[in-house]
Amino acid sequence: MTILAIESSCDETSTAVLENSVVLSNVISTQFFHKKFGGVIPELASRAHLRTISNLTEEALIQAGKTINQIDAIAVTREPGLIGALVVGSNFAKGLALRYNLPIVPINHIEGHLYSGGIEKELEFPYVSLVVSGGHTAIFYVKSYNEYEIMGLTKDDAAGEAFDKTAKLLGLPYPGGPHIDKLAKQGNSKAYDFPRAMINSNDYNFSFSGLKTSVRYYIAKNFHDGVPKELIPDFAASIQAAIVYVLVHKAIKAAIEKAVKTVVVAGGVSANSELRDKLAIAAAKHGMKSVVPEINYCMDNAAMIGYLAQKKIEDKSKNFFDFSFAVSARALRAKRK
Repeated sequence: MTILAIESSCDETSTAVLENSVVLSNVISTQFFHKKFGGVIPELASRAHLRTISNLTEEALIQAGKTINQIDAIAVTREPGLIGALVVGSNFAKGLALRYNLPIVPINHIEGHLYSGGIEKELEFPYVSLVVSGGHTAIFYVKSYNEYEIMGLTKDDAAGEAFDKTAKLLGLPYPGGPHIDKLAKQGNSKAYDFPRAMINSNDYNFSFSGLKTSVRYYIAKNFHDGVPKELIPDFAASIQAAIVYVLVHKAIKAAIEKAVKTVVVAGGVSANSELRDKLAIAAAKHGMKSVVPEINYCMDNAAMIGYLAQKKIEDKSKNFFDFSFAVSARALRAKRK
């Protein structure tokens, strides 16, 4: 089966072509212009998706060596995300489906991340997955491509959001995560003792808003003109250490409870070098292996959407229609009438 996949949930427009779960192309266009605003502007993001989605689809087909007539189904991100951005992708997919009489498989964006570790290597079920990004931080116990259990969620800010907000307090550009990761390599992670929120809670939930507040108060109390340039690496290292420690601790604790052999981390923050390293060390200590997708599959991408669509179609379990379904072009026309 050959699938054309479309992802437009936030500020990346992405299209991909997969054949029997093998990625033939994965084209990503990132909206860098949001940097000057210090965050994603939803209306501008939607307009950028409109400008690029058609060309990216053509490019994905060219790179894959396929034509639209060779596509068997279209996978598209359904939720969650920016409403306007999602509408652009879903409507574009519906238009193609109507024109070429193709089925559509709507995919949950977080589920796409949840299974993205299997794109490069087949994952053995069950496993524990930590999905961590700018908008989401959660731990899942994954039993199959159609069955999983949410073990923990963030109570407020996501980890990626904490990286971005604390980076802004340090005067670093948006998105802040990559800048903190880079500067942390030059700093002392023990220079400042920022809170590891909910580290001793009897659950797998997270909270990162207190970390941001702690950093803000410390800076306001000690530096009237902002953090001196020479101290920024120490701040970056200390902030990163606080976030990563909690993420790794809870992910490994969940894996031990569920007695799994594999811990997967996915989402934009899984590109963080310290998170990848510390998780691998902690997993090995307990006789487990850690799996992290390559960088292009950590960020928002269409390949993970197409990959999961293929797996859901292959999985004949009765749970398939619980949260995702295939809609034929004929059914779409019927609904319009």
